[in-house]
Amino acid sequence: MQKIKYSVVIPAYNEEEVINTSYSRLKEVMDKTDGAYELIFVNDGSADKTYELLKEIAKGDSNVRVINFARNFGHQLAVSAGLERAAGQAVIVIDADLQDPPEVMLEMIKLWKQGYDVVYGKRKKRQGETVFKKFTAFVYYRLLKSMSGMDMPLDAGDFRLMDRKVADVMVSMKEHNRYLRGMASWVGFKQIPCEFERNERFAGTTKYSLKKMLELAGNGIFSFSSKPMTASIKVGVLTCSLTFLWMVFYLIFSIIKRTFSYVTLAIGGLYGMIGLLLIAIGFCGVYIGRIYDEAKGRPLYLVANTLGYEEEEEIDR
Repeated sequence: MQKIKYSVVIPAYNEEEVINTSYSRLKEVMDKTDGAYELIFVNDGSADKTYELLKEIAKGDSNVRVINFARNFGHQLAVSAGLERAAGQAVIVIDADLQDPPEVMLEMIKLWKQGYDVVYGKRKKRQGETVFKKFTAFVYYRLLKSMSGMDMPLDAGDFRLMDRKVADVMVSMKEHNRYLRGMASWVGFKQIPCEFERNERFAGTTKYSLKKMLELAGNGIFSFSSKPMTASIKVGVLTCSLTFLWMVFYLIFSIIKRTFSYVTLAIGGLYGMIGLLLIAIGFCGVYIGRIYDEAKGRPLYLVANTLGYEEEEEIDR
């Protein structure tokens, strides 16, 4: 069997409207490469016909692999499952919705051959996205970079090529609250951007709701920065300082006006301390919750069955 040179990991969740076109575009691009390749589709518990369509695709193409999750575990774990199964010397991660043009992968491969270990897609333009999403993405990436203390690339998602050694390190990292683009920056190695214009979705609707985007943003901040904990200290110091100044001002005012109320003074101090405690407890709770998630030791994901792999086959029912 010819050794796999390129693995392409494609997470898919309810993508029945685009999956066939996505496969055709990916196959057309990878057929132009200089080595054997595999297309690893990870069906993330889709509720539509995505898996049935992938079964048909896999039957007609020996280069196609399908990992079918037992339920929806989320985009980051779907990518993680693909990375763990990938056999290529270079591993490319790309979503099935065609917002990231598959043709850019050829440019990534050229840069990889020049000696770069990670080639990440950097968006010059984001077509078909609302002003709100563009603005929040702009602010978030810069906030995360400033808080993490790492040289995280701006305006870069999970679309990237990774050398085999980088993919192996990523697979060895077993945290449950995963933020893959941050993990890829953390591992280091030789990295370079590959700029492109992000397209509108070919079909269907985005699977990243506002809630999921906030969860992903939280994973990025809390997984790669301890600054929220130190921020609570800074806020606490500020709160205590303001409370102290207010007390001094109130005492001076009371002496001048010859009116004084211990109750007013006590209430002011109480409010300052309550605010400080709530902030500190909230941040500590987030970190304790993450420790709890890791301590449970549950598997990152569960695979119902696979297609295209020798060790596991589809069970007909």
